[in-house]
Amino acid sequence: MPTGPFQTVQDFNTNFLEAVVHRDPGIVLFAIIDKTKPPSAADGEGELVGMMSYMSTSSVNLCTEIGYIIILPPYQRTHVNSNAVGLLLQYALEVPSQGGLGLRRVQWQCSSMNAPSIRAAERLGFKKEGIMKWHRVFHGGKDRGKVHNGRELPRGSEQDYGRDTVVLGHYWDDWEQGGREKVQAIMDRHNVSY
Repeated sequence: MPTGPFQTVQDFNTNFLEAVVHRDPGIVLFAIIDKTKPPSAADGEGELVGMMSYMSTSSVNLCTEIGYIIILPPYQRTHVNSNAVGLLLQYALEVPSQGGLGLRRVQWQCSSMNAPSIRAAERLGFKKEGIMKWHRVFHGGKDRGKVHNGRELPRGSEQDYGRDTVVLGHYWDDWEQGGREKVQAIMDRHNVSY
């Protein structure tokens, strides 16, 4: 995530929810609730386990991106990410007559250094399209705990880390030609409802 890390709830609310999400009509943020867990203070139907969003959404170009993914540590490398992404793919790529948005493209971007994220996307049917080198600059990234792309930094900006971004996509025609069943099989394997 280009923003963060956040030190407090107020920091998260101010520097992410208010500064990023609320100002961008192309972002829809979803809380991920695990309904197999007992009701909690955060949600009466289960336990809050993370969040993710549709972002960079375009109704003109019929596309969106799944991003701003945060899975809380106890739920990382569990069914949570697969099922939540699966639900967002279903909603985005199904035609309106089937309850979906009828989009043509869902994108996923992540750091080239984030191999688990790349593997998760590919497992769910996203296809690697390319790498955008030096795509992001994390000003003060060294002090903020950001991950650097591993290449030499320009002189004078050793504190400002750079990120290469891997771009992956999932498309309506791949969805219709087996992608739907692949994602559903992954979700069924975990047999969890959200």
